Amino acid sequence: MRIDPRRLRFLLAIAREGGVLAAADALGVTPSAVSQQLARLEAETGCALVTRTTHGILLTDAGQALAEAAEEIERALNLVRAKLLEDEVDPVGTVRVGLFHSFLRVGFAPHLPEWKKRHPRLRLEIREDDQEELLRMLRSGDLDIVILEFDAQQSSPRLAKNMTEIPLLDEPWRLVVPSAAHGVDVVDIARQSLPSLPWLGLDASAAGSEATRRVRRALGVSDDTVHLYQDINTALALVAAGEGMALVPSLALIGTSHPGVTPLEMPGLGTRRIVARRYEGRNVPEAQDVAMGLIREAAAAVSLEEAVS
Repeated sequence: MRIDPRRLRFLLAIAREGGVLAAADALGVTPSAVSQQLARLEAETGCALVTRTTHGILLTDAGQALAEAAEEIERALNLVRAKLLEDEVDPVGTVRVGLFHSFLRVGFAPHLPEWKKRHPRLRLEIREDDQEELLRMLRSGDLDIVILEFDAQQSSPRLAKNMTEIPLLDEPWRLVVPSAAHGVDVVDIARQSLPSLPWLGLDASAAGSEATRRVRRALGVSDDTVHLYQDINTALALVAAGEGMALVPSLALIGTSHPGVTPLEMPGLGTRRIVARRYEGRNVPEAQDVAMGLIREAAAAVSLEEAVS
């Protein structure tokens, strides 16, 4: 079996975007080009890699295995790219980075001491804020790079001219329930067969609100919720207190203990996508390229196996 590795990015885009049209938009090519590359990849492997349903395209087991291999290749290339940039450039200047709490805590802040040693003349200035404000500051030029989070099942928004989006990490959503409910069938929990375990309400401006709505619609549960939270740590505190259950990203469960909280996996939860956005052009300082390489390297090094189970 001979596989042209250049075709893997097309399959990976289909897996991430959920369809040929969305994959074509993400790659900046025509839908027919994506379909042709997929057909050739299936011919090279001798396997059907996708199945088409009324809800979109799903990967077969063979397609999923190949997409996972493509992600490993992408991670390796990100590490190499960062190393090459480090060897070629001794950056000077300040790069302003906007990001959210869970990636800052797990995938960014732990690397700052090492980055200072590697690039003593590179200064990273951090801004934590909600996504709309981060995007506004990127558009106005007050930030150079922003790290954003989306439900991976959402359609990718069209980017402004010269703005690029760099995938960093896809991570599973997890259903968190009070530990006292551990061992109860998760589908029964999600369908609220236990009246004492409702869903927590999530502010519509929060990044996970779309994923929560999607999962609740798929499960056919009512719109009734208790409380209203915006920060994931608030959700975990309420779950630990036995007040209800919530959908949280795996990254939020890494590196800290959450007594009274049990994370559960179940089909249909989907994934959270973490991306970087920036503007590119002739006048972009080299320091921004190096900083972007460091961020990609850090994301590639995140181990989701550390999430609390």
